[in-house]
Amino acid sequence: MKTITMGLAAPRIVATLVPGAPAPAARRAEQPSRIARWCGVLGLALLLLVPVAAATAQDARSGKPVRIGRLSPLSAATDAPHLQAFRKALGDLGWREGIGFVIEERFADGKPERLEVLAADLVRRQVDLILVGSTPGALAVKKATSTIPVVMVTTGDPVEAGIVASLARPGGNITGVTGLAHVLKAKRLELLKEALPGVSRVAVLANPTSPYTPPFMQVRERTARTLGLAVPVHEVRDRSGIAAGLQAIAAERPGAVMVLTDVMFITERRRIVELLTQHRLPAVYPEREFVDAGGLMFYGASLASLYRHAAVYADRILKGARPADLPVEQPTTLELLVNLTAAKAIGLTLPPSVLARADRLIE
Repeated sequence: MKTITMGLAAPRIVATLVPGAPAPAARRAEQPSRIARWCGVLGLALLLLVPVAAATAQDARSGKPVRIGRLSPLSAATDAPHLQAFRKALGDLGWREGIGFVIEERFADGKPERLEVLAADLVRRQVDLILVGSTPGALAVKKATSTIPVVMVTTGDPVEAGIVASLARPGGNITGVTGLAHVLKAKRLELLKEALPGVSRVAVLANPTSPYTPPFMQVRERTARTLGLAVPVHEVRDRSGIAAGLQAIAAERPGAVMVLTDVMFITERRRIVELLTQHRLPAVYPEREFVDAGGLMFYGASLASLYRHAAVYADRILKGARPADLPVEQPTTLELLVNLTAAKAIGLTLPPSVLARADRLIE
C-alpha cells in the first residue's frame, strides 16, 4: 500500500491507494468528483462550526458570557417587544443567551429622573456593552461612561442632542440607530392633512422638558404655513396634568391632535388614547404602541426593526469593532398603521388614499 497526498490548501486531504483500486487514469478522472465531495463535506462542517466560532469570540475574554446592560426609560412590560427583537436578532447572528451573552436589565418605569442612577449602576457592574433606548437614556449613559461601548436606539436627533459628533463619524463610545422622529413630526402633520382634508387646526400635545420637543418647535411655524394649518402647542409636564391638558385641547375644538414623542406619554398611552377617543378627536401618534392601545394612526420607524439592527451593532462591537468607527444609521423604511376600529369609534371615514398607503389596517 502507498499513500498520495492531494494538494488542497487547507485542510490537506490524504487518499489511500489499496490493492484492486482503479487504474491511474481512472483515478485521475475520479479526483475532481472526490474533491468536490470533500469540499461539500468541509463546507457543511464549516457551517456547523459557525455557532462554535461565535461562542469562541464571545468567550475569548474570560470564558464567561459577555454581559450586556439594558437601560430603558420604560417599564419591563412595555419594553419587552423591543428587547425580544434584540435577543432574537443576536440569536440569528449565532449568539446563545446564557452561554454567549447575558442581559442585565434596568427599567426607569417612565421616570426619566431615574436614568442616571440606573446608568451609573450598570457602569459600576462593568458590563461589556450597554444597549440604551431613548435620547434621555443615551444622555444618561454618556454622562456615566466614556469607555464602555454603547449601542443606542433613539427616535430623536443624536447629533443635536449632543450624544454623538455626527451620524457619519459618531466618535467616542456611542453609536447605533435613530428613528428620525425629528424629521417625522412634519410628515405626521402632512398625514393628518391628507387624512382630514378639511382640517385647519391641529393641536399638539407636548412635554416642554422633553428633548424631543425643541426640534419640533423649530419647524412648527414653517410647516404650519406650508400646510395652511394653525398648530397650537399644549404643554404637559407631568402625569397629573395629562387629563387637564387634553381637556384644554378639546375645549379648543381642533380638527385633529398630534402627540409628540415623550417617555411620559408612551407610559400613559392608554389613558391618552382613551381621553382623546372620549373627546372624539382623531390623532396621530409617535409610536405604534399607541395604535396597539386603540389609537388612530402611527407613522414612523418600527422600533422592533431598530432593535434588530441594534443587535448587528452589538455583534460587531463585541467582536472587536469600535463604536467610533460605526456610523449611526437611519431607517430606510417607515410604517403607516391605521386603526379602523378607532376610526369607527369617533365616526371618522378615512380617504382611500390613506388606507391604500397603510402597511397595516387594524380592524
